[in-house]
Amino acid sequence: MKNYEEKEKELDNILKKLNTMSNRATKMNNDINSLNLEKNQLLREKEESEKNFQNLSKQHQKLKSELEKVNKDVNYKFGNKNNLNQKIDELNQETETLIDEIEKWQT
Repeated sequence: MKNYEEKEKELDNILKKLNTMSNRATKMNNDINSLNLEKNQLLREKEESEKNFQNLSKQHQKLKSELEKVNKDVNYKFGNKNNLNQKIDELNQETETLIDEIEKWQT
């Protein structure tokens, strides 16, 4: 009889351990499901961030190109203006030289 009682206690202990293990496995499955949900959310956010980055990169390239064009236009316009001012200065100097020469001849 004692043998049966010991075996029954042993079986009860084993059943309790199995129950505990089952509860742990259920908790682990819930944790895994939660982690999978978080992972999927992070993947969606990553994808969205990558799209935003691509859009920003395209906008950056476009703005950079426009800025280069504006800089070229400014350099062209002001470069020509500087050349024009230089030519005017040269002509003014030549005119002054000619006026001085004419004045010398007239006196």
